[in-house]
Amino acid sequence: MTAPAESGVVELTYREAIREAMREAMQRDPRVFLMGEDVGRYGGCFAVSLGLLEEFGPERIRDTPLSELGFTGAGIGAAMGGMRPIVEIMTVNFSLLAADQIVNNAATLPHMSGGQFNVPLVIRMTTGGGRQLAAQHSHSLEGWYAHVPGLRVLTPATIADARGMLAPALEDPNPVLIFEHALLYNVSGELRPEELPVDISSAAIRRPGSDVSLIAYGGMLRHALTAAEQLAAEGIDAEVVDLRVLRPLDEPRILESVTRTHRAVLIDEGWRSGGIAAEVSARIMEGAFYELDAPVARVASAEVPIPYAAHLEQAALPQVEEIVTTARALVRGDAAGSGAATDG
Repeated sequence: MTAPAESGVVELTYREAIREAMREAMQRDPRVFLMGEDVGRYGGCFAVSLGLLEEFGPERIRDTPLSELGFTGAGIGAAMGGMRPIVEIMTVNFSLLAADQIVNNAATLPHMSGGQFNVPLVIRMTTGGGRQLAAQHSHSLEGWYAHVPGLRVLTPATIADARGMLAPALEDPNPVLIFEHALLYNVSGELRPEELPVDISSAAIRRPGSDVSLIAYGGMLRHALTAAEQLAAEGIDAEVVDLRVLRPLDEPRILESVTRTHRAVLIDEGWRSGGIAAEVSARIMEGAFYELDAPVARVASAEVPIPYAAHLEQAALPQVEEIVTTARALVRGDAAGSGAATDG
């Protein structure tokens, strides 16, 4: 991380942005602590917490056994007891071992207690493929958690969101899940003071346009922006919408965009069947059907476990060319020629 310029602009990576957010939270509030596998001496599986153990000590940077069910439950108990825990789960695939605690306890206790208990818990985890780590480390399951009432689901895709989403998440009286795409950790960029604080309730227009809405989140936002640039070279003006928050979805912002462009391509690294893209598509059809000049299109991962081999992994994941082909087909009236993935 570079020192701030006179303007206050800082150059840092996505990884450093998350680390600085945690450091600031722990400096500001003694109730905040981090717990998870290898977050202490090792500095985190993705080096996000590197150096925090030396700064805050083992009471607040707590290495846990390899038991997601156990330490997530401990985090829930700590939150109910008045603390503000940040639980790090190494990958979204491993979060399934803690799904009982997340879905049956964290999400439900405030409701089942009639509001007598809150669970002010933040759970961070890595998601997404593209690293040749095979099926047990590469899936995008954030849509599963977005299905569950009682949870707030965040997907920071920019340096500003990585830096700014944690503070309001810790202030939320209910559990918040933050999904960090693994391929973003090394991405660097500028953080401007005016970009903070960050809103954790709304989608964002990352690129205005008039011909087609490219709606994405997390790691797919970069693909959508690249696709928009390529489409611009062909005379197609694509608007890029970053969902940012998968639960609750910012339906008004989505519908406003589609009302402007009259076409939508939904880009989702999760599987096509039953995914976030399917939910957003349904909301567009319910709320903006008569604004559409073409059917809603989806670009999603192939209906297979994510492969290990590099060429197969890339074939399974959404790619920029597929987004460009799909959007071009919608704008030029050949929706049947779209590149959207099909069910396996």
